[in-house]
Amino acid sequence: MTTRDEVAGLLGRLGRAASLGARTVLPLDTNPVPAEWTHVTKVDPEREKRLPVLFPCYLQHTSAVSVGGSADVTAANTEATFDALAPASVPTFHEPSDPRHVTPKTRERADLLAIPEVLNGDSASLIGRLGAGTEYIREELLPEMVADRLPLAPESVADAVADFATSWLLAEAVFEAYIIQNPDSAAAREANVGEDDLLAARAAKRRAMAAERHLGSELVYLEYSGTYGGETAAEALSAIDDGLTWSRLWYGGGLDSREHAAAMLEAGADAVVVGDVFHRIADEEADLCAAATDLDAEATASAATEWVRDRLDVGESAAASYLATIPSVEDPERLATRYLGATVRVSLGVRALADDLRGDVSTPGTIRRRLADRDAPWLDDAIALAPDDDALVRRAVVSLLADATGVPAPDGVSPAQFAVATAPDSSSGADPRP
Repeated sequence: MTTRDEVAGLLGRLGRAASLGARTVLPLDTNPVPAEWTHVTKVDPEREKRLPVLFPCYLQHTSAVSVGGSADVTAANTEATFDALAPASVPTFHEPSDPRHVTPKTRERADLLAIPEVLNGDSASLIGRLGAGTEYIREELLPEMVADRLPLAPESVADAVADFATSWLLAEAVFEAYIIQNPDSAAAREANVGEDDLLAARAAKRRAMAAERHLGSELVYLEYSGTYGGETAAEALSAIDDGLTWSRLWYGGGLDSREHAAAMLEAGADAVVVGDVFHRIADEEADLCAAATDLDAEATASAATEWVRDRLDVGESAAASYLATIPSVEDPERLATRYLGATVRVSLGVRALADDLRGDVSTPGTIRRRLADRDAPWLDDAIALAPDDDALVRRAVVSLLADATGVPAPDGVSPAQFAVATAPDSSSGADPRP
């Protein structure tokens, strides 16, 4: 007679066999990370990593947005970043560097949760962090969520629900196997990766194969973190790609040109991850807007773009460099000129409008109403550049207006998340960051 345990064991084996068959034998792509993602923008919640004012214009060209970082990241600034990005027209997912950065709000906002596993760090960076994360989810995060949603449930029921939900959350999460190749990076310091831990191409391939087939990692990430890996990275990507069947392979580190991004994609990466140069756009904007003293709020789009061309070598700008890493963007320099010109016009328009509104508004709601009643071609033109993200563009403008008029910051995005300042003393060129 077949026992219940034997039936359960058989069903478990059949389930595993079906999953393996779908991944390796049948022509089915069961990986939850979309194959069509070729470019990922990493947005770092760190205080010093600002957003471009018209960030929706730039992000509309990327495949997905990743929220996470290795230094000075907290649950609070992670939530603030998700608030600023919601609802972006591109998918947004969470790559936490610490389990406590995962909160009910981030789970609600993120399309995916990507849990890092460092393959060439110390054991604590792999098993230790996963264990600590599982404990936090099971004993703190999910009991709090269950208590909030089922306040009258008996303790035994709430405990069982939290236990099931923990397993479900981890089953739904994407596991991201990192191979960190820059020992001077914050990521390397977090995972205790030193010079002796850097992997040659074949060793990287072997660990990637183990991550896919044993750990079930949906992502393998070759991470150079701020430094371009060049031929060494290309060799490793080619080897890793040869060993993978189902996992996606990503490359990140030092990408700021079409040539670099293309080289990593051609070597075998399914997607490239770009972060630092995206945030540098914000600092570039701050300098441009502070210098725009010979333009006024009535400047046309053509006048502003011409001013940007005269003021800046756009081909060498952070804006053009970021856009150049995106395969689908045909003319990065032209697009960067339009976006930077639109940002200058928004800055000038906000300052002029703030002079009219200062002392006459008290809440973001009144700012929104007054803005809707005004003829603001600079805002209409900015929205036209990112029509699918018009709400995000408007929120950014309201945030800047709130800052300039002394009104409390609106929900969703804080003026501190932009490098451009619109307060009365912003024309002095002083650093606007708090």
